[in-house]
Amino acid sequence: MLTAQFKKILGKANMMLHNPVIRSMVIVASITFLVKVAAFYKETIVAGSFGLNVVIDTFIIASLIPTFINSVFISSLTNLFIPNYITELKNGGDKSSFQSVVFFITIGISIVSILVSYFSINLFLEIIYPDQPEANYQLVIDQFYIILPCLLFWGIGSVFVGLLEIENRFLISTISDLFPIITMILFLVFLKDQLGPMVLAYGTLAGTVVGFAFLAFFTMKYQIFSVGKAILNTNSKLMIRQLPPKVSSGFLSAMNNFVDQFFAGQLIVGSLAALSYANRLPAFGVAIVIMSLGNVLLPHFSRLVNEDVRMAYHYLFRILKWVFITLMVATVIGIFLSDWIIELWLERDQFTHQDTLKVSAIQKILLLNVPFYLCTLIIVKFLTSINKNSFMAWTSLINLIINITLNILLIKHYGVYGLAMSTSLVLIISSCFYFGYTYRQYKKLG
Repeated sequence: MLTAQFKKILGKANMMLHNPVIRSMVIVASITFLVKVAAFYKETIVAGSFGLNVVIDTFIIASLIPTFINSVFISSLTNLFIPNYITELKNGGDKSSFQSVVFFITIGISIVSILVSYFSINLFLEIIYPDQPEANYQLVIDQFYIILPCLLFWGIGSVFVGLLEIENRFLISTISDLFPIITMILFLVFLKDQLGPMVLAYGTLAGTVVGFAFLAFFTMKYQIFSVGKAILNTNSKLMIRQLPPKVSSGFLSAMNNFVDQFFAGQLIVGSLAALSYANRLPAFGVAIVIMSLGNVLLPHFSRLVNEDVRMAYHYLFRILKWVFITLMVATVIGIFLSDWIIELWLERDQFTHQDTLKVSAIQKILLLNVPFYLCTLIIVKFLTSINKNSFMAWTSLINLIINITLNILLIKHYGVYGLAMSTSLVLIISSCFYFGYTYRQYKKLG
């Protein structure tokens, strides 16, 4: 009897894996898990080398502007590029011309961002990292200049990733994230003594270049890259019109992290590092699911919307139900195991038991938002596929106002723990906004 049931389960699993969407999700989830395990090992080395000292804080500050620009402008364009490019292909349009438009915009945004960031770094530091010793400022600036060129590689690389995912080359696009991590580990192990506190910045730049080279090689190998004369047509004009609301949404969403970093920078040394370490486990769960679901679902949603909008909504609601239930269970388990996980993962050398207790407490608070945040990210992918970007911009503005208000109120009483509380509350409230809006859009179909 058990053998028959086991064969039945294997049969169903085999049938599911023949579904190209599910197969892609499994591939991306497996590779993402491997990437995140490598990232956890990297963080173990970083924690053992620097603990919660000023080196980690200054590196986080130095990375803040480049990563902010990447998440706001470059990622916004990539997410808009995928559904509109699929529509272009479906309508038999000129893919070379469309790609050229996207590449010109991406390179332009990257170069302008680099120049603006270069000339505004001192003003930025006065706002985000005030009243620090001159040595700390200089350490931030030195690392910032090394990390800044990454913007150009991230920009062009993100377009390569989009093209690979549209062609269902999810294995290549996902495994590219492994190379920056491996490069950083090698820098920490073999070059830490020579590079000192600059090792994280140099490791970031080198890893970015290696990952970019990997993406460029396979994009050329599979002849996905096709550049021609850049001519604006209906689809490219629609993409450009959607860019301001999408950028606004990304800007306001990224500002939440910026605001948190600002408030954490006003606290005692080590607060930024503690917040960063505490977010690793929640981010791990988010990355596994959103990489396996979100990256696969955006092109899939875009195709479904072009065929049957009602079926696309049903597909979305079914995914949300299973993701939320599964992650609620995982969140409860993660909270109970939080102390043990941080102790096993980070507690060694410069990272003390007191550091473990502090990071674990913050981690428990942040874990509470994971099911809600992931559902929001999936809904964002869907709303992007139907070009509902204006709503996301307004919602992001409301989230930012709520986040600033809660930070001011909670940081007075709970310090860095108050920042974590604010983050979780904002993400939970935001999830309710997004789901309510999406369900109303579905009801309008009649």
